[in-house]
Amino acid sequence: MSEQKKAYFAAIVYAIIIGFSFIFTKISLIEASPLDTLAHRFTMAFLIAIILKLLYRRTSVKMRAKDTLKILPLVFLYPILFFTFQVFGLVYTSSSEAGIIQATIPIFTLLSASLFLKEYAGKGQKFFLYLSVMGVILIFVMNDLQLEAHSLKGTILILFSSIAAAFYNVVARTLTKQYSLFTLTYVMTFFGFVAFNSMAIINHIINQSISSFFLPLTSSSFLISIVYLGALSSLLTGFLSNYALSILPASKMSVFSNLATLITIIAGVIFLHESIHYYHVVGAMIILVGVIGTNYFGSNRSKHISKTIADPLMKKRSKVNE
Repeated sequence: MSEQKKAYFAAIVYAIIIGFSFIFTKISLIEASPLDTLAHRFTMAFLIAIILKLLYRRTSVKMRAKDTLKILPLVFLYPILFFTFQVFGLVYTSSSEAGIIQATIPIFTLLSASLFLKEYAGKGQKFFLYLSVMGVILIFVMNDLQLEAHSLKGTILILFSSIAAAFYNVVARTLTKQYSLFTLTYVMTFFGFVAFNSMAIINHIINQSISSFFLPLTSSSFLISIVYLGALSSLLTGFLSNYALSILPASKMSVFSNLATLITIIAGVIFLHESIHYYHVVGAMIILVGVIGTNYFGSNRSKHISKTIADPLMKKRSKVNE
């Protein structure tokens, strides 16, 4: 299997895990607050990262102060800013509104990638990218969106979350060429563990409720959810996204976040017995066409660029041979 195919496979698995994480997040939030859920989630992720580091010598992490400073912007964007804005944004707005706003991640990624990475998208790639976003928006708008419940504060926070995710795609694209995938994932998980546990514990100290921080751990459903969210939806997805971004352009990888939305809807129908309507089917088809089209035209563009670069070199070599 070629590196390109492996990257697409990693992106698809990433989308599947993120898609199903919605169910486990809903289960965990029954027992704990959003901040406590994030703290326990990254505690689980960091514990597994430590075990992997001890078991496999190849996963050694050698970091100097200079390296840590270089990776900190990535960590600050994701997981810290992304999850913080997302969690507190959901306090003030509905999940449907948040879904609409986060459908803008590929657009922000495309703009930031063209600005900082010089990854310019062709007309065909842009068309299918926007088509994929429209598919997500269609589903949420048709799904009984209550505009009167709209909150400006929540919208701004979720928008900041989307922008953080977009910049993460761009920064990770650069850093994955400088550091090993495990090193990046390990550092991201460690700082997520420190940041979210600090915020949660400080919050409990202020409210004089520190004993309730550990209370959710007595629930078996919460523990199962945290294992999934920590091991798969935090640690493994961090590794998979870093791997995919080391090979695929940031704009192409970001489209798979919309595929995750599609999987969330399907999972909701199967496991949470949520109803499915015609607009779910239409939106799903638009998303799939958008994902396929974005990557197809992106591949053609990459081949065209490679050919453009290669042809003059071939001509120069032929002249030298003559």
